[in-house]
Amino acid sequence: MAADRPERRAWWIWSVAVVAYLAAVFHRGSLGVAGTQALERFDVGPAALSAFTVLQVGIYAGMQVPTGLLVDRYGARRVITTAVLLLGTGQVLFALADTYAMGLAARGVLGLGDALMWVSILRLVAAYFSARRYALVATVSSALGALGGVAATFPLAAALRTIGWTGTFLLVGGLTMVYAAMTVSVVRDTTPKASSPQSGGAVLAQVRAAWSVPGTRLAFWTHFCTMFVSGALTLLWGFPYLVHGLGVAASTASVVLSLLIIGQVVGGPVVGALIGKRPECRMWLVMGYLGLNALSWVALLTWPQGRPPLAVIAVAFLVFAFGGPVSSVAFALVRDYNSLRQVGTATGVANAGGHSATALGVLGVGVVLDLVEWMPGGSEYRVAMLALVAMLLFGASRTWVWWRRARAEVFAAAQRGEQVPVLLHRHRWDLEAPRREPVAA
Repeated sequence: MAADRPERRAWWIWSVAVVAYLAAVFHRGSLGVAGTQALERFDVGPAALSAFTVLQVGIYAGMQVPTGLLVDRYGARRVITTAVLLLGTGQVLFALADTYAMGLAARGVLGLGDALMWVSILRLVAAYFSARRYALVATVSSALGALGGVAATFPLAAALRTIGWTGTFLLVGGLTMVYAAMTVSVVRDTTPKASSPQSGGAVLAQVRAAWSVPGTRLAFWTHFCTMFVSGALTLLWGFPYLVHGLGVAASTASVVLSLLIIGQVVGGPVVGALIGKRPECRMWLVMGYLGLNALSWVALLTWPQGRPPLAVIAVAFLVFAFGGPVSSVAFALVRDYNSLRQVGTATGVANAGGHSATALGVLGVGVVLDLVEWMPGGSEYRVAMLALVAMLLFGASRTWVWWRRARAEVFAAAQRGEQVPVLLHRHRWDLEAPRREPVAA
């Protein structure tokens, strides 16, 4: 279907949608540079401030499957436009909030708008671009969205210094709501939506159908274990870990943290081009990346006196940054193993993996820090980061299990003479092909 669409129109629709996604990433990270002002404005401590992040990420993760259902039911155009309006409204409410409860409510609205965006973008990409081009366009979309994180650092900090809290957030919130006129007038859907609302049983059946596909399960666990480290470090724990745990100067720590964004921007197109041309290599890339991620943690956590050289720290954070681009393999898997009518739901399922892991990682590090706060000299951060390592190992083990099962399904389909998304070579560690009929071609 995608190959028959006018190329220029497809790129134009995609461009308008990606700008909306860039705005979502900007709003998601806008609290990062406003944290100090937020402490004073809401008169709370660091623990209460972290609740803003946990709430926002928790809403994002919890909304991914409902978002997939909404996109499949109503189309990407309506969902993206709704997301843009919610983002703008949440930021305007945050500008006017003068109590902690109001601030939490505002970030909740913003988190809801953010949650609706990425799955909708991928739904458009799946509809307008061929399967071979899908991986590249999806990763470029993610890389461009990461520029919103750049805008949420130095430019936003300058605006806060110049026009203050209320003026800054009113301005960015108002501009976002105005942009909804672009999405509603330019973005177009390509497949018919359901003509009548679905019952609760039908919705659950749709989710179960997507989850039952081995490729969807593999996508979930791939997303779970590749992106959460960079997410947890970017959203909350990266700066204190660098300063208090690794002894990096505050000014230098900001530069090291920027590598988490730079790596995504640079790595996105590289990974997308690779897995687009060589789809049979994409899970080898994932497993290789997980190995590098684990080795980076070994270097950081076992270095004598817990103070590795700055070059080692920078390389490790750059490795963590590539988790975002590598996580896009999950969406290529979803695109290959699900029908177009089900791809929104399956994408939501997969996308919930990484963001659920991010929320768990942020919470896990915080809980461990509370338990070991008595430890001296920043060593408590070395212990707390083991929570992320444990999650990495668990996610990698589940990814390995479902990689083998998904490969077995592909071999079984190939033996029956069916068309398969990727041609694979059997290895000794592969499972035997299942005897039952595959749940997806």
